[in-house]
Amino acid sequence: MSKPVAREPQRSNSRSNRARILATAREELGRNPDVTLEELARAAGVVRRTLYGHFPGRAALLEALAEEAAETFRNAVEAGPEPGEPAEQALAWFVLRMWRVGDRYRMLMALTQRDLGSDRFAEVLAPARQAVTGILERGQRDGVFHSHLPPAVQSTGLMALIVALVDSVNTGALEDDGRRIATSTLIAAGVPEARASVVVAEVASAMGMGTAAPAQDT
Repeated sequence: MSKPVAREPQRSNSRSNRARILATAREELGRNPDVTLEELARAAGVVRRTLYGHFPGRAALLEALAEEAAETFRNAVEAGPEPGEPAEQALAWFVLRMWRVGDRYRMLMALTQRDLGSDRFAEVLAPARQAVTGILERGQRDGVFHSHLPPAVQSTGLMALIVALVDSVNTGALEDDGRRIATSTLIAAGVPEARASVVVAEVASAMGMGTAAPAQDT
């Protein structure tokens, strides 16, 4: 009587291949947003049949990466600033934290909006937008942020600003380590420029970030 075939190693190899394909896709899409699935398979060290077995098309691959990004953002939100943190520091902390987490997904954010649609893109960013709304509510009560817009509306505008600045980093128009984007976000929320720069510098230092990126010629 023959022994039953072990299935766990196959499942383990399948999970390993899938994880390797996703990690390779994040890296390669960051270099070339139009990289083909065949090129990704070669870069990941798998045959095309293996890649297509996990992701039958580009949309399926991007959807898997979008879900991975959404989960990463949700985890970052859950590890948010201390509840008693002043609102302006909390917003700076949040943007810098999201930049750290989201830096590897910068190009994916653009691809998700382009290839999967604005609704899916909004779903990926929903946890971040909700967290910013909560910070804005507190900041408006404390008088440190503009109050001419409802917090949820202001949050949507700030997220659009952040996405636009991230896109500028993608295209090479802006060089940043997150500090300029954080400063711009605070200014847009209503913090004076000089104060915003100080707050971001303090938070960045507390997070153990190095020296600020050099200013670019305009």
